[in-house]
Amino acid sequence: MFNSLSSLSINSEHGDTMKSAEAVSSPPVRPLLDEPRLIATINTGYDRLYSISCLSEEQVWARGYNEIMKRLNLHGKLLTSLKTKSGNNPMGLAVTRNGDLVYTDPSNEIVNLVKNKQIQTVVRLQSWTPLYVCSTASDDLLVTMVSHYEKQSKVVRYSGSTETQTVQFDDQGRPLYSYGVCVDKYISENTNLDICVADRDASAVVVVNQSGKLRFRYNGHPSNNKDSFDPVGITTDSQSHILTADCHNHRIHILDQDGHFLRYIQNLVTPLGLCVDIRDNLFVAECHTAKVKKIQYF
Repeated sequence: MFNSLSSLSINSEHGDTMKSAEAVSSPPVRPLLDEPRLIATINTGYDRLYSISCLSEEQVWARGYNEIMKRLNLHGKLLTSLKTKSGNNPMGLAVTRNGDLVYTDPSNEIVNLVKNKQIQTVVRLQSWTPLYVCSTASDDLLVTMVSHYEKQSKVVRYSGSTETQTVQFDDQGRPLYSYGVCVDKYISENTNLDICVADRDASAVVVVNQSGKLRFRYNGHPSNNKDSFDPVGITTDSQSHILTADCHNHRIHILDQDGHFLRYIQNLVTPLGLCVDIRDNLFVAECHTAKVKKIQYF
């Protein structure tokens, strides 16, 4: 499943590699496996599968193209079935540090938290549509969103229901994120507290540091520029690797924390959503098979 190349494609903004003292200390370096292992395949029962979020090594939350979110174990057993409060389709899924589910409801422009089986709205927007969401090391929420009226995109950090940070422009006032037909903008926080967004319309992974300063853009490997880079799902692991699903080319790119290409994970079918559990096992949502694959790559 692995394929390795030597060169790389990265547009770097030099001079700022700030690391917060709150960042998790670096774990011992572990080499990537020469051959990743498929540990489990979960049949979700959806027609199409779009988003997943790890609850544990044994359980994931998943959503397809309807209003039902499912909590499944590795054998595909349905543990919880949850309908959105509005009856609309959810979009982004995330699990908080306390194990609560968060989901975005783009149609109602809200972000909801599911706690003790009760659904409560934590973010209510006006003129902005929430897309994807992740829970951070500090238990904040990072939400990607678009404004259809102004044709803009941004990332907003929330502490509870309070907006504490907006990431939208670089130092020259240029938009960091694209606005286009495809609104997929999956998001993940790295262990060094960088904010990583898979900007599908821009065919780029956009990484900013904790304060929102652009660190780099990754536009795919130059030796494969004949194949369009199609980044969708994104996640990070304990080694600060950035993993992004390349849907069109049916593979996953593994980058280091500075955007240098390391390897591919291949032999997948339209991978979309990604998440990594606490033991660095990778869960991959395959859209067209509607299966979740658990893969060991360390």
